[in-house]
Formats: sequence, structure tokens, C-alpha cells
Amino acid sequence: MLIKLTGGKVYDPTNNINGEVRDIYFADGRVVPPPADARVDKEYDVRGRVVMAGAIDPHTHIGGGKVTIARTLLPEDHYKDEVAHTSITRAGTGHATPSTMITGYRYAEMGYTAAFEPAMLPANARQAHMEMGDTPLLDKGAFVMLGSDDYLLRLMAGKASFEQIKDYIAWTMHAAQAIAVKVVNPGGISAFKFNQRKLDLDEKHVYYGITPRDIIQTLARGLLELGVTHPLHVHGCNLGIPGNVETTLATIRATEGLPLHLTHIQFHSYATEGDRHFSSGAVQVAELLKKYPHISIDVGQVMFGATCTASGDSMRQYNGAKNADPKRWVVMDIECDAGCGVVPFRYRDKSFVHALQWAIGLETFLLCDDPWRIFLTTDHPNGAPFYTYPHLIRLLMDRDFRRETMLHVNPEALQYSTLPSLEREYSMYDVAILTRAGPARSLGLKDMGHVGPGARADITVYKDDANRERMFTTPELVFKNGELIVRDGKVIKVVNGATHVARPEYDRAIEKPLKEYFDRYHTVRMENFRLSDDEITDGGRGEIIVQPTRARTSS
Repeated sequence: MLIKLTGGKVYDPTNNINGEVRDIYFADGRVVPPPADARVDKEYDVRGRVVMAGAIDPHTHIGGGKVTIARTLLPEDHYKDEVAHTSITRAGTGHATPSTMITGYRYAEMGYTAAFEPAMLPANARQAHMEMGDTPLLDKGAFVMLGSDDYLLRLMAGKASFEQIKDYIAWTMHAAQAIAVKVVNPGGISAFKFNQRKLDLDEKHVYYGITPRDIIQTLARGLLELGVTHPLHVHGCNLGIPGNVETTLATIRATEGLPLHLTHIQFHSYATEGDRHFSSGAVQVAELLKKYPHISIDVGQVMFGATCTASGDSMRQYNGAKNADPKRWVVMDIECDAGCGVVPFRYRDKSFVHALQWAIGLETFLLCDDPWRIFLTTDHPNGAPFYTYPHLIRLLMDRDFRRETMLHVNPEALQYSTLPSLEREYSMYDVAILTRAGPARSLGLKDMGHVGPGARADITVYKDDANRERMFTTPELVFKNGELIVRDGKVIKVVNGATHVARPEYDRAIEKPLKEYFDRYHTVRMENFRLSDDEITDGGRGEIIVQPTRARTSS
């Protein structure tokens, strides 16, 4: 079946198309070149509309133990946000931590067709993939967590060969069915179990005697030599602590040419100026990033309102538990892998700290001049629920709206930020990079994030509304693999998305010492730890797409 979108204004940065009026054809789930004389089976007149690829969220917590804990911890989050079933959609609940199906519906109704879970514990991979598999309409993938796991730290402390370390990284990606690797507070989650309450970049782990710098460089180099496309995804040291911008700057310099992705960098960009010893370090970060083109970031924008922070960083979550709202929280250890902390939270526009966090995120967006290296995130749900994205896009695209919003936040906070002086407005092309082309390129999704021939027919059509929040809240049409799934912001058809994984090469000899380790220390056998393809495909309910990796190398 050949489908034609006629006369839309197309924004496709991957193919250098900036607002050109074009027709788009697709058949069998793929975009195809304009046919010479083939009969069009279905035509949509999208003249005057904005056409982009389906949006991609590269960092959103939608699966795994922490999400389940958050849902259990906050019953009021659910009964205040109930969603009734329709003839084609299921009922569900949840504001900050919506249930799986509501998560899929809300993403699709906003024009998103893919979302990636950035913090999957190897021991919890089965649970994470089950929840993602239960999330409809989206392609998914997950970043497996390493860097506080006992086995890696033992290898590093024992001066194991680098080839053995690479084998372990690759084996873990296979076992957990991951597309990338994430490190959270490198070594810090483990150090917390030994009663170490802080771990800066060059501090030694009290037990293993290695530093976060060692861990970051080891994992980043390992992934590069394994040929994994997405660089090491780094949640750095000292999240949320005034003065942590110095650690962030040191982390950037520590890369020594290795590719790195620094996640939710807003939470790591705090300086210490002023009477309250809390100010923005966004200018320093943005200036240094210009000198390091091999580093990308996402922001983790704070938005005002109730949400829930959920993170593997048990050290920092324990520290933040005193600010829980409502007053309940969970911090826990998980096997030999890492940990988990869930703390409900409310960001208030009149709060000095919260208003400054909001300003720092916007500063970061507006100061970083290469949109290919910065991605639009709220670190859902940590900074805000993902469906606040349209409001965030309006703040970036509409200078007057941004100024008006600043009138309602704590004025003292704005004195410690350059935000009031920033005039930049994001263009539609910039937004297409932030939310489509950039994440797709970073993750190696060559047939996503664009609408050129051969691309998956994941396409979103918007009415070109001067109110950009309204525009990006309610797309007119959303296609998933060529099927129309959303019309006028409402789901009209439910389909399942695929799971994207990467499978770098490794020597199976690593499994002998690993099996001995599992038998001695873990509560699950190595054979059961590993997640099979069948558990994801589930009798045809899901699909696995193996993203290619480059050939393995050695330095």
C-alpha cells in the first residue's frame, strides 16, 4: 500500500531539509523515493502543516525496578490522574509515573515513536524489558548499568587484562539485551554500601582503591574498542551538590579524547556564588564543551510541579530523602550490581533553589550552540514528567513567553543565572535535531529520526501554530511503521514497537569465571540471569532489532 503525504513543510536535519515543501511517500513501513507512475492508495493533504520524523526520547525512566517502586510508593499520583479505557485503549493511571500503557499512549499522542530507558540493572533486566514490552506504540531500548558492580570493580582492582574487561562489558550487554552502557555515580553506589558518603572524581573507593576517573575511562575506552555506537552514558559524581560544576568540568577534561555522553547535566552544573553558596555554572560548562566536540549532553530540565525522583544513585538519593514530598522514600541495595533510590518531590517556582535549577537547564539549552550534541530531556520523572516537553519547547522557541514566565519565578534566583540576558530562540530545524536527528545519530538508529528514502515510516504531522506548546502537544497525524496511530492528538490504533539492542563481540571464555562468581555470590544462576530473545519477542508480541557495532579493536 503506497501512502502519500502531500505538500507538507518538511524538517529533516539528517538530510539537510529545512522547511522545504515536499511530498513524502511510504509503503510497507518504509519511506520510498517519489514513484514515477505508481498508483497512490491513500493520500493525506498536509499543505500548511509541519512534517518531521517521529520524535525519540533518548533518556526516560519507563522500565525497571525503580519505576515499579515509584508507582507503588505514590498511590495519590494515580488516583489523581485516572485514564478511562476506550474501545481500543486500556485504562491506566499516573501523573509522574504513569502505568506502562498510559506511558505509550501519552508519548505517541505527543508525536514520539521511540523512547530509551537509561538505567537498567543487569539483575533487573527481565523486569525492565517486561515493562517496556508492555508499553505500546514505541520502539524501546535500554542502557545497562555498570561501574558500581562488584565484578567489574574486582577486575579493575585486580589489574585484569583490558581484553577481559571488554569481554565482561560485551557479555553484560548481551545478557541484559542492552543497546548501550550507563554509569551512575561511578563507583559511588558501591562505596555507599561500605558507608562511604561521598566519592569525587579522584577519590579512591574505600574498598577497591580505584577512582571514578578510572571507571569512566575504562568503560568509555571499552565501549569505543567494542564498536558500540552510543558512547558511555555518564551520570557523574556529586549530583545536586553546590560546587559540583568543578567535578563536571574535570570529568569533561578527563575524557582525553574518548567519546562520552553526560546525562541530565543540569543537575551537575551548580556553582557556589552568592550568600546562599548556590549559583549557575552553565556558562562554564557550555564554554568548555565547545572545546570537546566528542562529548554530547542531555539537560534533565526541571519543570515546576509534583514529580518523583527515581535513580540508581542511592548515595545521592539517600542525601535527598530529607526533602521528600510527601514524606516517604525508598533506598535499597540490589544484588552485587548497584542500588536504587526513589524520592517523591515537588519543584516550586517560588523556591530559590528550584527556580535556579529551572533557569540552569534553560541556560544550558540556550548557551550550547551545537544542537547535534544536546538532547531534549527532563530525565523523566526526575526533573518533570515527559509530557511537559511541549511547554519546554515553547520556552526555547519563544523568547517573549520565556520572559513572561520568568516574571513568576523567584526573582533572586535569576540574579545568579545568565538566563534573563539570553536572546536566543530555537528554530523548528533546531527542535527537529534535538528531538529526532540528534538522538537517532547518537544511538546509531540509521533508519530513524529522518524521513529520507529507506527510513522507517515513523512520521509526525503538526499544525503550524504560533503557540508552540499547543502545536507540539497535539499532533494532527502520527504514523508508526507506516500505520496511522494518532489523529488530532488521540490514539486511534495500538501497535507494538521493537526493542533495539547492540551485540558487540566477546570471547565466550569469560563465562567460566563468571559462572564461578555467580555460583558463589549471586542468588540467581548465570544461565537464568541472561535474558533470552524469546522473552522479549513473546510469541510475536515484540521484535528485536540488532543495531550494528563496528569491528572490535585493541589499543
